[in-house]
Amino acid sequence: MIFAGFLKTQFEGNAMKEKVIVIVGPTAVGKTKLSIELAKRFFGEIINGDAMQVYSGLDIGTAKIRAEEAQGVPHHLIDIRQPEEPYTVAEFQKDARRKISELTHRGKMPVIAGGTGLYIKAALYDYKFSMARADASLRTALLQLAERAGADALHARLKKVDPVSAARIHPHNVKRVIRALEVYRQTGKPFSQMQNRTEVRALYDAIVIGLTMDRPLLFIS
Repeated sequence: MIFAGFLKTQFEGNAMKEKVIVIVGPTAVGKTKLSIELAKRFFGEIINGDAMQVYSGLDIGTAKIRAEEAQGVPHHLIDIRQPEEPYTVAEFQKDARRKISELTHRGKMPVIAGGTGLYIKAALYDYKFSMARADASLRTALLQLAERAGADALHARLKKVDPVSAARIHPHNVKRVIRALEVYRQTGKPFSQMQNRTEVRALYDAIVIGLTMDRPLLFIS
């Protein structure tokens, strides 16, 4: 397998960093097949990197792997939550890093396969999240405001306290607008300021493989 030989030459060889293979791309582009081939070749196990595949029962439209397709390769972080249970990017970050460490210590190559870009970045880089906790009462009040006065009214409130976040977040993304307001209420600091603290520092010796396909062929598949 020429491709596998190529991968061996791409790692930095940094003994201080754990090695990770990452496969990204849209649904049905072939991530599952390639991840299994590489996991078998490099004695690896696969970590799910798709935001929807963490939920049990959400199989349609997520291209979730079936047992007969896995070819005996263990898969992690699939079906770990019920659909009604929340699962944040920060939680995925913690779980994925724990799995990478666990697999490395067992002498296995971690192979992350998924199509959720933010999840992948959160796992691989020193990506920090606001420590502001969820405030159920505030969220309910803000949601009621959006329902009563409209999403634009809620967005206007965000624009007053955090114009940078308001410019980044679409008014119809009510959930994100509420989170930005929640962070400001609890910390006194704009959500955008929290995000700008992110350090783009790689934590792993990672090879990222991006798969693509012509859109007409992708839709047919």
